[in-house]
Amino acid sequence: MAGLASGQPTRLRVAAIGVDTPLETLGLGADGALRPPESFGQAGWYAEGTAPGDTGPAVIAGHVDSKAGPAVFYRLREVKAGDRIDVVRGGRIVRFTVTSSRWYPKSDFPTREVYGPTPDRQLRLITCGGVFDRSLRSYRDNLVVYAVAG
Repeated sequence: MAGLASGQPTRLRVAAIGVDTPLETLGLGADGALRPPESFGQAGWYAEGTAPGDTGPAVIAGHVDSKAGPAVFYRLREVKAGDRIDVVRGGRIVRFTVTSSRWYPKSDFPTREVYGPTPDRQLRLITCGGVFDRSLRSYRDNLVVYAVAG
């Protein structure tokens, strides 16, 4: 990254899985949980948290699928350590490198680990997955991909 990026992030690219999406702005719902993007074809960034490229954990979320088929993060489970993630912010590209990915039950989501302070510039990509609970009309788990700037 040449110079520091500023402004809102506008686009996410994950070449390893063919993702190139504009970003919606996300906030928290009445229950305190992150609201998912309105569009199944777009990801969104958590605007009440860290912006990608600033110190701390920036969070970008997207749907895995819909009744119509695969959504923006359908292939997120295929991302591997070493893959590159680019976020466009203020006309500049902020580059991240994937370090790991982990599955968590929604009932035991590690909020502090995902959203808590970090000493450097980090990124989390989040989607749903695992077993689909038809009674809740939701997946039971979340996939979190961890990445660091650089």
